[in-house]
Amino acid sequence: MSETQNDVQPEETKVEAGAESTEEVEQEAGEEVKAEDNVEELKSAEEDYKAKFFYVAAEMENMRKRFEREKSQLLKFGNEKVLSSLIEVVDNLERTMQAIENDEDEKVKNIYVGVDMVKKQFVDVLIDNGLEQIEALGKKFDPNFHEALAQQPAEGKEDEEVIVEYQKGYKLNGRVLRASKVVVVKN
Repeated sequence: MSETQNDVQPEETKVEAGAESTEEVEQEAGEEVKAEDNVEELKSAEEDYKAKFFYVAAEMENMRKRFEREKSQLLKFGNEKVLSSLIEVVDNLERTMQAIENDEDEKVKNIYVGVDMVKKQFVDVLIDNGLEQIEALGKKFDPNFHEALAQQPAEGKEDEEVIVEYQKGYKLNGRVLRASKVVVVKN
């Protein structure tokens, strides 16, 4: 009997060892599945973070470009209000010059020369700041740059040609600051 018991015991031990190894294999397989799930979750999270990073990076670049564009516009047109006011000063200097232009008094002629010099210097400063005069006399009427105050017939002139300029027009960096007030030919 002892031989039989000894023979049986190893088989039972083998069966028990086999059962444990099956459980261990199943447990290890479950852990591997969990590990694969974790890897997939990590990859998915990584992709989400990458997408968010690229989105934020693109937004930052767009914001930088928008800021640069706005800054450029401010530098280009920020002095528009001041220059508009200063145009009125130039107009007054021109009116003063027109009023004393034909005076024969020597002192008045000297004043005319002085006012003309100041006006030219003033206009040069405005030009240096981006202001430019709109050419009107002899040009074809353009409603983008001219404001027609009247129409009148004129011989030897083309239709819609500007023949009189009552008030000069100005542009600031290509944008009309004040349109020229003109009289246009209508035959």
